[in-house]
Amino acid sequence: MTFRNVQLLGNYLDLLLDMLCVVDDTGRFVYVSASAEQILGYMPAELIGQRMQDYIWPDDVADTLAKAKAVMQGHSLVHFENRYRHKQGHAVYLSWSAKRSEQERVRVGVARDVSAVRLVQARQKLLYAIAEATHQTEDLPALYQQIAGLLSPLLPLQHLRIAVGGSALESWQILTVPVAGKDAAAPELDEQTLCGQVVQSGTRQWALQEQSGGWLALPLPGAEVLQGVLLLHPGVGLSYQRDDLALLDYLAVQLGAAIERKTMLLRLQQQALYDSLTGLANRTLLLDRLQSALQRSSRDQQPLALLYLDLDHFKQVNDNFGHAVGDLLLQQTAQRILQVVRQTDTVARFGGDEFVVLLEQLHQADTALLVAEKIRQALARPFLLADQQLLIAPSIGLALFPEHGTDSRQLLQRADSAMYQAKRDGGDRIKQA
Repeated sequence: MTFRNVQLLGNYLDLLLDMLCVVDDTGRFVYVSASAEQILGYMPAELIGQRMQDYIWPDDVADTLAKAKAVMQGHSLVHFENRYRHKQGHAVYLSWSAKRSEQERVRVGVARDVSAVRLVQARQKLLYAIAEATHQTEDLPALYQQIAGLLSPLLPLQHLRIAVGGSALESWQILTVPVAGKDAAAPELDEQTLCGQVVQSGTRQWALQEQSGGWLALPLPGAEVLQGVLLLHPGVGLSYQRDDLALLDYLAVQLGAAIERKTMLLRLQQQALYDSLTGLANRTLLLDRLQSALQRSSRDQQPLALLYLDLDHFKQVNDNFGHAVGDLLLQQTAQRILQVVRQTDTVARFGGDEFVVLLEQLHQADTALLVAEKIRQALARPFLLADQQLLIAPSIGLALFPEHGTDSRQLLQRADSAMYQAKRDGGDRIKQA
């Protein structure tokens, strides 16, 4: 059938539920049947003369153009599926059959709308993928990136942000999650205001697209408190439909539970491995890091040092000023030590007023003595606590690997013994094992 015949039969072709399209060699529509309005939301007159690829779903453009090129070279196409963008912005799944008309130098294609079946299949698959990702991925930034990758092929998604934080909105952190292949500038968004509206609404779903420049905000619920807010933008001129919101609401529930679970695990880890008063590593974490450090030092043939320190006359501070002042002293002691050492070094509170510092990757053993002296001088400066100026000097014991021991038990014992020798000699000094 020639193109002219198609035009003559147009009145009858318009009765078809499937969409008939004729595209010329430049890739522009020259005929579209009336069913385009039902399938894509466009009147035929709106499409004629327009480029076909401008209406294809962005992720499907490359594959569709490759198939179109094959048809133009004389190959017939049967049951090829792709997605077009509906006038309202959502994806429409089409199954195409197409053939080249050499005489008219056009390709004629017939498209059947298979969205209902494909959307059900795709969304069901997405639901499983979301559930699996939120339960198996422990690293939250990696989970957010995975969620973006899952959503992008199925929903319009140009920008994605996650707002999480504490009880005060001012302390919330806004994390921007890159969406693959989408690098357009994000529309302006006042995250704090929008998140505040979500929190105040008290509803499980909060869709605020028209009043927020197209942004959609969804609360991330936890068992008792809100875990954060999911912020999405579909792209300029696009919006989320009712089915999209139902899917995103499911995602929000799963993501909120994942954030709550990860936060709880981090809190338990913090309690298990860190000192609650100073925030330093505790004995358990120090011993674990020391074991790993010994293996690295043995392999790399580099010295390693342990500094074991105790605050002289700390008991008198507690007796004279109370335990609250004593706790403040320990906290400030921890901060002064951290300011002296490198971020790669480990500072631990072993209990009471005893601290241990693990120094790795030392090019020479003398470096440990220099660091110990810097710590002694830092702690010898007056502490201003409860309107009182206190002078508290440390006694420091130093042990080196492999010179003073080859395992963690030996090194700790030698450093501890050296610290007690420094204290017996009058304190405010460093003793090497």
